[in-house]
Amino acid sequence: MTPAPASARRAAWLKTLHQWHWVSSALCLVGMLLFSVTGITLNHAADIEGRPAVSQQTATVPPPLRAALQQMQPQVQQQHRGRAPVPAALGDWLRAQWAVDAGVHEAEWSPEELYLSLPRPGGDAWVRIALDDGSAEYELTDRGWISYLNDLHKGRHTGAAWRWFIDVFAAAALVFSLTGLLILQMHAGKRPFTWPMVGLGLLVPVLLALLLVH
Repeated sequence: MTPAPASARRAAWLKTLHQWHWVSSALCLVGMLLFSVTGITLNHAADIEGRPAVSQQTATVPPPLRAALQQMQPQVQQQHRGRAPVPAALGDWLRAQWAVDAGVHEAEWSPEELYLSLPRPGGDAWVRIALDDGSAEYELTDRGWISYLNDLHKGRHTGAAWRWFIDVFAAAALVFSLTGLLILQMHAGKRPFTWPMVGLGLLVPVLLALLLVH
């Protein structure tokens, strides 16, 4: 069997690279737009910082639930060093009262109160419950959409699903970049400015990092 000529093998490789290149670019297109825009907003965060909106609500925990929390407190203090997941009954009450999803968050238990921190992208929230009288406070801070998108960029308080998305996006972007580099290499013979431009893309950030970043 006659081996395929070099030109045919090159064409086959180029076709494969183009397929991988466009598929990976389609997968990471929206993510690249998001991370590019939020890269600008993060770089100018001090100039476009929004005014946070803070809302506060109060309520009273029902006596049976308060008694159950009081009974649990010494055990949590001794066995878990004052930190333990929110009990299911309290989680149900928080969801019904303020649409708060305690999820897998751990609460801080002390003899006086139960404190639950609920960090979130673009804001913050917390719940405090006094164990003596059952008074409860809920505070929600919303820093706006720009802060929300910036936190998505950083993966701050975003949960496991978003972290998986970032990993998949990074892998797709890596395939997109490497296939693009190989396509450049295959076309470089007819495009003399290819490697000078690639070298410039490397040289500029290296010089900035070495000379101007303090």
